[in-house]
Amino acid sequence: MEMSPKRGANILIWAVLLTMPYWINWIGGYTSLGSRVMVLALAAMSLNFLLGFTGVLSFGHAAYFGLGVYGMGLTIKYLVPSTVAGTAVGVVAGAAAAAVIGLLIVRLRGIYFAMATIAFGQVFYFIAYRWNTVTGGDDGLSGWHRQPIDLGFAAWDILGSDRAFYYWVLVCFAGATGIMAALLHSPFGRTLLAIRENERRARFLGIPVDRHIWLSWMISCFFVSLAGTLYALLNNFADPHDLRWDQSGDFVIMAVLGGMRAFWGPLIGAAIFVVLQDYVSSQTQNWMSFIGLFFVLVVVFFPRGVLGILHRPSSR
Repeated sequence: MEMSPKRGANILIWAVLLTMPYWINWIGGYTSLGSRVMVLALAAMSLNFLLGFTGVLSFGHAAYFGLGVYGMGLTIKYLVPSTVAGTAVGVVAGAAAAAVIGLLIVRLRGIYFAMATIAFGQVFYFIAYRWNTVTGGDDGLSGWHRQPIDLGFAAWDILGSDRAFYYWVLVCFAGATGIMAALLHSPFGRTLLAIRENERRARFLGIPVDRHIWLSWMISCFFVSLAGTLYALLNNFADPHDLRWDQSGDFVIMAVLGGMRAFWGPLIGAAIFVVLQDYVSSQTQNWMSFIGLFFVLVVVFFPRGVLGILHRPSSR
């Protein structure tokens, strides 16, 4: 039985991710770089659930990413030294904030929706920036570190080994992407695609568009908050920059680089962005200029992203 190209691509991607700690050093990388790629890829794929598959642009996802970061850090430092508890607090905090804000902006469209997400996101940024006694303000939240993962029946020590932490990130990444893929292949996911393609026609068919956009927003923010908790564990630090609007812009860049209409596009975009950033920043202080130029070239010559090149419809 012949294997489909899509299935073959999925097997290749998972094979690369599963074996990355064993070969990344051979090409000049390091295990923590692979963990960073996967964490930011999860954030970009979460955003793309809303952007690429629902057709709604958000520039405020860094707020919920940052709530995950600070939820993890504040829990371990002030409440209980538990990675599992910190993950739960970070994800719940991000999802709860997204639920309330989503109800306020769900009727907006286009640039108005995007600007509203920035405005609400900046509120969380300034709280973290100014609340020095709790968040550390501009200096960030330090003095804490990731803890072994106690699942009750087993413990997973992610403290001293970058490889052990990488595989914990991979488990979370696999679970999150598996759920997103299942949702996109369900009737709910097909409805989101219908809204993306023609919202007016979807309304005529009796689809509750605002409710579906709110649900898509919630799912997207839930998983970007999970990515935030992993990012906090990766750095053992919480930075107010993680909540700022330009962090949201990085997520959008990753999604566009890889291809918004492809499920794995943001993963490819995140890998390109993070690796390029890591290399160029070690060569020059003007690394942002080079990344910006690279992004412009991709948008001009490959508007559908890297994976979009492979899915061009054949000309008739």
